[in-house]
Amino acid sequence: MAAASSEVLALCALLFLCALVADSSAEGRNGGPLCVDGTYEHGGRLCCQCSAGQHLKEHCTANLQYGVCENCSANLYNIQPNSLDSCEPCTSCSHPNANLEVKEACTPVRDTKCRCKKDHYCSSDDTEKCRICHPCEVCPEGIKVACTANNNTVCKDKMEEGTRNGMIMGLVAIVLCVIGLASFFLFKRYRKRNGSQDIIRAPEAEMKPLTAQVVDLQPHLPDIAEIIGWKDMKEVATRSGIQDPVIESCQLDHPNDSQEQTLQLLKIWVEMQGKEASNMLVKILEENKKRGKAEKIIEQLSKPPA
Repeated sequence: MAAASSEVLALCALLFLCALVADSSAEGRNGGPLCVDGTYEHGGRLCCQCSAGQHLKEHCTANLQYGVCENCSANLYNIQPNSLDSCEPCTSCSHPNANLEVKEACTPVRDTKCRCKKDHYCSSDDTEKCRICHPCEVCPEGIKVACTANNNTVCKDKMEEGTRNGMIMGLVAIVLCVIGLASFFLFKRYRKRNGSQDIIRAPEAEMKPLTAQVVDLQPHLPDIAEIIGWKDMKEVATRSGIQDPVIESCQLDHPNDSQEQTLQLLKIWVEMQGKEASNMLVKILEENKKRGKAEKIIEQLSKPPA
């Protein structure tokens, strides 16, 4: 009798375990535990999201189930679980003038990571976000600090520090003496010829703000670009609100040709400023302590177009 009871108990336990397994399988088919990456709502139902590296092709037909998910094709990726109908295109490191190379290739779950080519650097702290890298400086006198991925080479000085400082101090003293003597004789000359009142007013007249006639800048653009130069044109553009990607595109379009880079950026700036461009250009240069260039531009605008 005891043996029969034991067999019955064992059979009941086996049936109970089978019921648990069947219930777990049913839950899996309904999508509950299988929605490991979360859900999204569609057509009044909650559908399981596709995994990273996939995109959605068809929505689910029952609550808490997967629809049809497809793996991202070559050169496409999705970095996180999603219900998107397509994958993102991988970043390219192969722009001909950007001096970049692939650090880590694109996969279905991760975008490409780029880095500067050998003997190039980028000024950004995060080199993986660089859009353009610059050639490292070559040092004929020897390298003090080697070029890195985000810093240019630091070259050795031609002279010892002490010798250089001594020469600088000597030159400064000579220049100050020359300036002092010249100022003294000029003061005496102007005082004798025009009187002290004119001398006091001369600096005020010299510092009077410059103004340029409102003219069409288009015929003068090549000459103005040559006067301004790339560095000051970049400062004018940045101060006027032109975004860095626009400025960088001018560099990429004309590598190693600062004149063409300056001309292209100047054209964009003039188009943005409109008819007051001539006055605005002179004003910004003067505010940037480039009065000499501002005066040259005023002189250029007074000439007939070539």
